[in-house]
Amino acid sequence: MNAAEAKPGERLPYLLSKLKAPRVLERLEQTAALAREQSWPYERFLETLLEAEVFARDASGARMRIRHAGFPALKSLEDFDWAAQPSAEKPLVLHLAQLAWIEERANVCFFGPPGPGSHCPPRLTRLQTVQPPAAKPRSEALSVFLA
Repeated sequence: MNAAEAKPGERLPYLLSKLKAPRVLERLEQTAALAREQSWPYERFLETLLEAEVFARDASGARMRIRHAGFPALKSLEDFDWAAQPSAEKPLVLHLAQLAWIEERANVCFFGPPGPGSHCPPRLTRLQTVQPPAAKPRSEALSVFLA
């Protein structure tokens, strides 16, 4: 049987495996049925399938980068003890963690006392906040201002 005689979509598993797009293959039948039912344009159908693949690849890449970074411990804002640092403004920190300030192209200035680690602001990512191990406790809090 040649390509002209194959049923429509019959070669998709092979083609998607060659493209290394397994999430597209996983969602293909369900998304195709939904697209037929709702009369989606071809572009929307393709965009929906490819979007799932891209999101999965991005998430996998983020996990791999965190694993290869070799952090001694992964910590998130959910793990942070707000009672131990009462001067930390929880609403402000949680707002900054949403990263809206990046899309708004706003400046954020981090101020704190000199000392180990104070030259690097916390890295806020979509997934989690990773803190370096504490060199020694500090009494002054890190202040954050939106500029």
